Amino acid sequence: MTKHEASRSLVRFLRSRLRDHRTELAALRRHIRPGDIVCDVGANKGSFLYWLARWSAPGRVIAFEPQPDLADGLARLCSQFALDNVVIEPRAAYSCTSRKTLFVPDGHQPGASLLQPAERSKAIAVQTVALDDYLPATGHVAALKIDVEGAELDVLRGAERTLRRCRPLIVVECDRRLATLERMTQTFALLRGLGYRGEFLSRSRLLPLSAFNPEIHQRAEGEWFWKRKDYCNNFVFRSAEPRAS
Repeated sequence: MTKHEASRSLVRFLRSRLRDHRTELAALRRHIRPGDIVCDVGANKGSFLYWLARWSAPGRVIAFEPQPDLADGLARLCSQFALDNVVIEPRAAYSCTSRKTLFVPDGHQPGASLLQPAERSKAIAVQTVALDDYLPATGHVAALKIDVEGAELDVLRGAERTLRRCRPLIVVECDRRLATLERMTQTFALLRGLGYRGEFLSRSRLLPLSAFNPEIHQRAEGEWFWKRKDYCNNFVFRSAEPRAS
């Protein structure tokens, strides 16, 4: 990684912590303890990964990123910033351990989806893995950050045993634009059934999930509607059972 790349990465980390994901990262910071296991599912360019690695050390962060070039970039990032407690997994977390097709939009890596191809995208074959198959039966999994462009329901279905055992904090992007309203409803129902209570992020505040209305908070009006400040697609789920000291 060149000095220029390292500088750009550092700016990205700080922008994420201080502006773009300030509320989500604050929730993670309060929950993660040294020695914990944390999963960054859909690590992309490492905006969350950097902080998760710092806060959990000497624990372990597992970064799942199936796009080969992004996974390689994460490996360089970890070397540059001495994130020795990070494992880069060039696989996609999913409901099962298998192979799937990942659709990567032309020139827009963050939009890569296991569910549906964009209008202009390339298809690549990727390995998938269920978190329950991957994660150890011992050790505390403290948090899951999930940003998988609509496949969050599948990730959670593949992690039910871990969710029941460890009760991790879950920070997840969930958007009817990327999947369907039905899948989003199923995602919330799955987590409620596992004893989680949810909140959604609205203008830097966390509000109860009971107040979330997709017809208001994910209103699809106007061009680039998902970039509006009042568009809400980030959620935090906490176990109703408090973490033991």
